[in-house]
Amino acid sequence: MSGWAFLALAIGSEVAGTLALRAAAGGRNLWYIAVAVGYLLSFVFLSLTLSNGVGLGVAYGIWAATGVALTAIASRCLFGEALTRMMGFGIALVVAGVLLIEIGSGR
Repeated sequence: MSGWAFLALAIGSEVAGTLALRAAAGGRNLWYIAVAVGYLLSFVFLSLTLSNGVGLGVAYGIWAATGVALTAIASRCLFGEALTRMMGFGIALVVAGVLLIEIGSGR
């Protein structure tokens, strides 16, 4: 499996763990297991990303930025949280930043 596939799994695991944290904060303590598993898997996959040749600056930047953007969008869909125009503009900036990181990495 490629480093980029592991990065996608790391992002998905982190977003899942964060969304589970939101569910757990609503008083459903069993969700904390999903939080722990999601974050643990995320770091395992991020480590595999790095061991497959993706640079730390690129991997971490994409992982963090994409996780923030996807979490904001998913929390809107799943929990009905606000997603304002300003937040949408911020997500667009995150996407642009991720693209610039990738272009700047020279890969």
